[in-house]
Amino acid sequence: MSVNVPSKRTAPPYTAEFRFYEELNDFLPIALRKRSFVHAFTGTPSVKDVIEALGVPHTEVDLVLVDGVSVDFARRLSGGERVAVYPAFERFDIGPLTRLRPRALRQTRFVLDTHLGKLASRLRLLGFDTLYRNDYGDAQIVELARAEQRIILTRDKGLLKHGAVTHGYWLRETEPHRQTVEVLRVFDLRRSMQPFTRCMACNGELQDVGKAVVIDRLPPHVRESFDQFAQCAACRRVYWPGSHYTRLRQMIDALEAAG
Repeated sequence: MSVNVPSKRTAPPYTAEFRFYEELNDFLPIALRKRSFVHAFTGTPSVKDVIEALGVPHTEVDLVLVDGVSVDFARRLSGGERVAVYPAFERFDIGPLTRLRPRALRQTRFVLDTHLGKLASRLRLLGFDTLYRNDYGDAQIVELARAEQRIILTRDKGLLKHGAVTHGYWLRETEPHRQTVEVLRVFDLRRSMQPFTRCMACNGELQDVGKAVVIDRLPPHVRESFDQFAQCAACRRVYWPGSHYTRLRQMIDALEAAG
């Protein structure tokens, strides 16, 4: 006796029309940039899940409109919707709408991934509190950002898709000088620069010290030629305005001029 067993069928795919705006297009394949396109999905995924499946980290998104109505990341899609996705609004008041990015942090502090050592040194040179170690794991970076309210800077898009990340930015540039210019522009930091106030090696704060305090640790030619010194409060590294100061000053001037 034969028995007919119903065949298992996969759920039919649904579609929604998506449009990403401005710099969010940097995360999309070239064919999908700056235009509307149809995306297929199964089930009823959240807006956040679909946006990140398309390659855009949630930390880059500030506003999502579904059929013209602002929604949060938990909004479920069922098919047939029109979804418009916007980056951070710097110049427009969207107060009545559902902003998805948290409020700006009171202090601008960073934690960088393991590939951004040269950028870390430059940000410290400019006076910005910047954590970096070449052995940080992703989980450690996420926890430091959460516990100390820091902004993650990274070239790894996947790191910004971690659910616990609230403040993060994916760097478009790959060269350290251009990356520094990018960070200053994106976070509007030029007026907040305080050069030569942080240790470029460990991020500690620099404090002016008398020559007598550090004289035993100075090379003979420095002892004879310089009278102004600063010391890192954390690692006790000593700084003085030698030839390296001139090179660093030129770097700072170039960053200011690049604005």
